[in-house]
Amino acid sequence: MSVHEFEVLSDPVRRRILELLAVRESSSGEVCAVIQAEFGITQSAVSQHLRVLRDAGFASVRREGTRRLYAVREGPLRDVDLWLDRFRWLWSQSMEALAVELDRGRSQRRRAQPEPGDEG
Repeated sequence: MSVHEFEVLSDPVRRRILELLAVRESSSGEVCAVIQAEFGITQSAVSQHLRVLRDAGFASVRREGTRRLYAVREGPLRDVDLWLDRFRWLWSQSMEALAVELDRGRSQRRRAQPEPGDEG
């Protein structure tokens, strides 16, 4: 994995495009409509972002008639995930501590609730 993957993912438009493509394969027109509505950029700018994702291997494209259909490719995302794996312990400990605090809060709320039949 190289820094290049993070450069590609650093752009919020490209991250949003990947989110869309992770749900389902989409035509360039479908992607453009969503991205233009959310980010207010031109069709040409969206096309440029799609090209960057394709050139970096994050997205694939295939023709279906006159449409170009884009889909997520897992390779680069898997590489990023593997690289991040060495740091997961940092937030795993925080998540475990959060779970303990949530359990403690639930226990305190249960103890604070009156028993059925107790009118106080």
